[in-house]
Amino acid sequence: PVLTGRVIESSQASEGFLWDFRETLADMLADYHYDMITKILHERGMGHYGESHEEGRAFIGDGMQVKRSNDVPMSAMWTQKPGVNREQYGYDADIRESASVAHIYGQNLVAAESLTASSGAYAWSPATLKPTADKELAMGLNRFVIHTSVHQPLLDRKPGLSLGPFGQWFNRNETWAEQAKPWISYLARCSYLLQQGKFVADIAYFYGEDSNITAIYGDHFPDVPEGYSSDYVNADALIHKFSTTNGVFTTPSGMTYRVLALDPRSKQMSLPVLRKIKELVEAGAIVVGAKPESDPSLADDQAAFRSLADKLWGSSSGASVGKGRVYGVQKVGDALQTLHISPDFEYTKPKTDTTILFVHRKLADGDLYFLDNRNDRDEGFDAIFRIEDKAAELWHPDTGQIEPASYQSTSGRTTVPLRLEPWGTVFVVFRHPAKAPSRAIPGAFEQALATVEGPWDVAFEPDRGAPPRITLDKLISWPESPDQGVKYFSGAATYTRMLQAPGDWFKPDAHLWIDLGQVKNLAEVSVNGKPLGIAWKTPYRVDATGALRPGENRIEIKVTNGWANRIIGDRQPNATKTYTFTSPKFYKANAPLQPSGLLGPVQVIRAVHEAKSVK
Repeated sequence: PVLTGRVIESSQASEGFLWDFRETLADMLADYHYDMITKILHERGMGHYGESHEEGRAFIGDGMQVKRSNDVPMSAMWTQKPGVNREQYGYDADIRESASVAHIYGQNLVAAESLTASSGAYAWSPATLKPTADKELAMGLNRFVIHTSVHQPLLDRKPGLSLGPFGQWFNRNETWAEQAKPWISYLARCSYLLQQGKFVADIAYFYGEDSNITAIYGDHFPDVPEGYSSDYVNADALIHKFSTTNGVFTTPSGMTYRVLALDPRSKQMSLPVLRKIKELVEAGAIVVGAKPESDPSLADDQAAFRSLADKLWGSSSGASVGKGRVYGVQKVGDALQTLHISPDFEYTKPKTDTTILFVHRKLADGDLYFLDNRNDRDEGFDAIFRIEDKAAELWHPDTGQIEPASYQSTSGRTTVPLRLEPWGTVFVVFRHPAKAPSRAIPGAFEQALATVEGPWDVAFEPDRGAPPRITLDKLISWPESPDQGVKYFSGAATYTRMLQAPGDWFKPDAHLWIDLGQVKNLAEVSVNGKPLGIAWKTPYRVDATGALRPGENRIEIKVTNGWANRIIGDRQPNATKTYTFTSPKFYKANAPLQPSGLLGPVQVIRAVHEAKSVK
């Protein structure tokens, strides 16, 4: 009768029954569905990726509990609109949940249904996808499972079939499919590096027993102070995986945590969890959080619960018990300061909204930090790491290049001056012993040598409605063209121009760059027939050192946009011929066109280290 809403015996007894009923359902879901699937698959030599519930979905189980037996725990992260990158707390929580499972239960790999889209069909590019992918990495992901449909039999009618209205539209018919390698290489490098070593976290964050992480933190982050990393922990992990060694929480997977933080929702706590906390504290652990007020289960001894809570918390402020201590009124950050546990990562803030996310992994021979600039602007800042006596290196995941970094070490911390481009990322790696407490690497002095003006010869990919070639006296976005074929063009167009390079451009030890300014959306550059690479994000530039030569040079820039403009062009009421096929029809005739093409300004830039003079 209680399940129909009737009160039996008392409201407290009825609520207790309902709590036990929900816990039983959650246990059965984990034991007899998710764990059983993994068992059956393992018996057949197969593994199990498990994406159980995602963000904003009704779910009767505990997310960590149902993912615990997955070979690869999964989550999800959807895109928003191209150029829109608001905070998505629920998706963040989902990935952090999977990452916490992988760290505590030992899988290490953390996957997600990635870059899913329900808007901006065929308008996405690597540059607009990157902020979402980087956020996934910053939340703990290290394996991308790109959401797309591989069922694409149509090669003569493009872009072709899709999974209804959902993307990514990531297949061989994408306009930039042949230019995707640097984007995929970027994702692969980041994923590989974040699979190495062990995640470093100071805080194990217990979120309670009566709800799911994605529901609790669907609109905010947990109360974890800035500069510290954390893992979520549920009752199952706390009871079965946590122990105390030398005052530190440890797990069989090799994770360590300095404190256990209790979310305010844990004021309702079952007796088995409370007993485990007592065991851990007596062995030397530190717990931070308010005193639990009640035990919601009918199965538990309420008198034993109250007695144990009083022993651990006293009146409310906390107490020393055995070798450990409970802090009952302090915030987590205050307790960490009391314990002299400094932030793992800090940074100066040039602006109030400067935001740099980080992931720290401990390697066999050092430490690795992934840093992510969450703003669409350059950020120059000092990054401060809880590292000493190690030299800093910068590992660039977009190029694969490694370079030494300037640093200064003092009092157990190392400061590294950094500059990240809009939505930029970098790995800061500490592997080698420092030969000195500080090191200064000369910066590069850049000088714009020339702006490459028109005219540009532009040759368009055939069978997309554009003329074979046009001449542009100045760079424009294709939708600004009076030619309807250019206005609605989608695909690749190659800009060609001859460039005279004076001899005084060339200096010993100097690098020459071709900076393309704005590009919509990717650009493949060659000079004198030598490929220089694909520019796919800000800054859109390529190293032309060794390719440019004194005298006449042939510059070719192959620029590719997305399908959206051609699809819109085919919807025009006066269209006599169409060039695209989609399912469904994503755009109306009056849909706004996407900026496209080489927008510039195109410049030749010389870069020389400041320690070297240029006369």
